[in-house]
Amino acid sequence: MGSRLTISNLAYNMYFTIMTKYCEKIGRQAFLVTLLLVAFSTISTAQKITYSEAEREDSRRTDFEIIGKIGQNVLVFKNNRNENAISVYNQEMKLLDRVKVDALDDRWINVDFVPYTDHVWMIYQFQRRSIVYCMAVKLDANAKRLTEPVELDTTRIGWAASNKLYSTIFSDDKQKIMVFKINNKNPKNFLFTTQLYNSEMQLQNKHHMSMTMEERNDYFTDFLLDNDGDMVFGKFIRKNGSDYITNLELVTKKAGEEKFTVRDLNHKDERVLDEVKVKIDNTNKRYVFSALYYKQKRGNVEGLYTVIWDKTADSVLKEIMLTFNDDLRKQAKGPDANLRIAFNDYFISDIIIKRDGGYILTAESMYTTSRGGTFNRWDYLYYNNPWSSPLDYSYWSPYYSPWRSPWNRYGGSAATRYHAENIMVLSFDKDETLQWSNVISKTQFDDETDALVSHTLMNTGGELHFLFNLYERRTLLLNDHSVGADGKITRHPTLKNLERGVEFMPRLAKQISASSIIVPCQYRNYLTFAKIEF
Repeated sequence: MGSRLTISNLAYNMYFTIMTKYCEKIGRQAFLVTLLLVAFSTISTAQKITYSEAEREDSRRTDFEIIGKIGQNVLVFKNNRNENAISVYNQEMKLLDRVKVDALDDRWINVDFVPYTDHVWMIYQFQRRSIVYCMAVKLDANAKRLTEPVELDTTRIGWAASNKLYSTIFSDDKQKIMVFKINNKNPKNFLFTTQLYNSEMQLQNKHHMSMTMEERNDYFTDFLLDNDGDMVFGKFIRKNGSDYITNLELVTKKAGEEKFTVRDLNHKDERVLDEVKVKIDNTNKRYVFSALYYKQKRGNVEGLYTVIWDKTADSVLKEIMLTFNDDLRKQAKGPDANLRIAFNDYFISDIIIKRDGGYILTAESMYTTSRGGTFNRWDYLYYNNPWSSPLDYSYWSPYYSPWRSPWNRYGGSAATRYHAENIMVLSFDKDETLQWSNVISKTQFDDETDALVSHTLMNTGGELHFLFNLYERRTLLLNDHSVGADGKITRHPTLKNLERGVEFMPRLAKQISASSIIVPCQYRNYLTFAKIEF
């Protein structure tokens, strides 16, 4: 498979051929002017796609994490059974080295990365006998050690306990890193241990705190860390494991304090809320909580609930219940659909914060079908308890919680079909007023696996690019639709699979710079990667 192919080169050659034939009619001078205009137009809008070569160790079943652009190289972590390695690619996606990073006599459990411009911190866990170790090591752009591994913490566990103990979160500016664990041996009183570090992994503080829990009814949102080093997450209750949320609270832990502060978000009345998404607005020191809501248990999705917490004032700034009207419902599902159920299979995908305090929210229609029927969102909520786990005997772990969506990493049985359809984009100003809405129409499905469906989001600053696969004449092509600041959707020329047999997995992609993104691909039975430059 070729390693350097670009759409811009193909387009240039095609246009050159056309213009050469046209030259005879318009004259040499006019031809040169026309050719220059076309060339500059093509260069300004074309995307360059560069592929990596397939490595024999990497199959479609390889676990991986795209670390990012470190120095002038692109680093990708890969796990094949018991082997852990980092592949180092140059800017042309040519493999420079494959560096093994695990110790031979230790069993790795989990690994996290905090990438910077010229180095990356690798925070990993391994178990030796009954002790789980959490370690950190600094790597350079060639995945070589800049420091010796540093022991961050250890935990002795029992034979039946979960061994995925530690979670890593870091702030948007990457100046604060937190490693934490949660002991839930007593289901009514969780014990938190948090360790806050600076960007050089120097310990700032280590705290131990307890949190009262209502057994089997309390749930957590994602855990986040703001630029001040404050831990932020949501806590809510579902009585008897149902989808009916009776309380939503903001939980914060300030960087220098050894305690949790719990604030009731004071929603006007009890609503049936879906999964709650949290986003930190570091510029304006705000926390945004959003969820789809219903009027009654197992009812239809009525709209979007959002509450904004002002960190400086330590109070609720705004609380909004946006009811989806018929126009929005027609956009989401089409004019011929049943408008009452238009949003029942939508899940919130992303929240993008604007500088002025406004934000853009995206949601995608996702569901599964099988011989036994169609799963709905209530089935997903029941099966996605974010704190219990199959081996939940002593330590809580987010790694056992499947994605709160219809899908998991590799899909399910051969009888399952994965669907991903329209993407709704909503833009709000700083006062929570809906500025505009639009929808990107698409229909995707695949059997057995979810790897090729859904989308990824590429933020270039002026536009949001949505990349996803669609079949055209039985060929799977990567499409690029962008949304501008005014909500206008632009459909860009199709990004074709320049090598026959290459299939993109955009849902698992990662943006590595303001103008480039790494997209994993399937080539025959191998895992490869493509860099797309905008």
